[in-house]
Amino acid sequence: MKKNNDGKRRKPIERHIDPYGKRRDGFPQVDDRDDESHHDGVIEGRNAILEALRAGVTIDKVFLAKGETDSTLKHIASAAREAGAVVVDADRRKLDAMSITHAHQGVIAMAACADYVTVDDILEVAKQRGEKPLIIICDEISDPHNLGAIIRTCEASGGHGVIIPKRRSAGLTTTVAKASSGAVYHTAVARVTNLTTAITELKKAGVWVFAADSKGKTPLWGADFTGPAALVIGSEGAGVSRLVGENCDFHVSIPMAGKISSLNASVSAAILMYEAVRQRKE
Repeated sequence: MKKNNDGKRRKPIERHIDPYGKRRDGFPQVDDRDDESHHDGVIEGRNAILEALRAGVTIDKVFLAKGETDSTLKHIASAAREAGAVVVDADRRKLDAMSITHAHQGVIAMAACADYVTVDDILEVAKQRGEKPLIIICDEISDPHNLGAIIRTCEASGGHGVIIPKRRSAGLTTTVAKASSGAVYHTAVARVTNLTTAITELKKAGVWVFAADSKGKTPLWGADFTGPAALVIGSEGAGVSRLVGENCDFHVSIPMAGKISSLNASVSAAILMYEAVRQRKE
């Protein structure tokens, strides 16, 4: 039995369709002749997406055509949000460009390649290993290749999990899975509504939070990562956001000797992670 995004076990939903067009599981009956597609994480068509939601498939994001008032689309949006998916309005031209079948019916969903866990689940991973938590927090990493590389580094270095925000972030798509070289299937990834709330939760659990910051007062080599630690990596362009940064315990800078003033987000994550590993092994 699979888990929902909140970590709770979900019960399988029995499929019943009555002759009056209403299903006992709460989902409207949709004409089975609707065009639909499952390809590389993309799910197209109203019936296909409703069936995926009914079956408990973890949906990362749902794109709905702007201005649509169709009751089925409204139900898809409601069911998707209840399942923890992000629902966004999209121009029909965008949907047409995303579509593989060219018959998306005003809705396209991106299925997650793996189930999300909770922050508590990540802490439990560390507890079960008998280790102090070592976690990466991604603050609006939008490039799926960067997120995949960060997850790969977390798994390879022995980290206990990755935390990402629900909005303005890449999710667990097939592109992320490929970029992680499959590490996504062996790494606990939590998707949270609010990063500052997640940081507060970590602090209550005794975890120190370090932000990677080019203007940080603490140089990388002077930071103490031997205790329970969470490393915050900012977005590709803006870095760590103001509110998240204000809630971090330390701001750590990576020494730069060249003319380039910053590093790729996934490279910064790798440097910090392996410095933590080095310190913990001494």
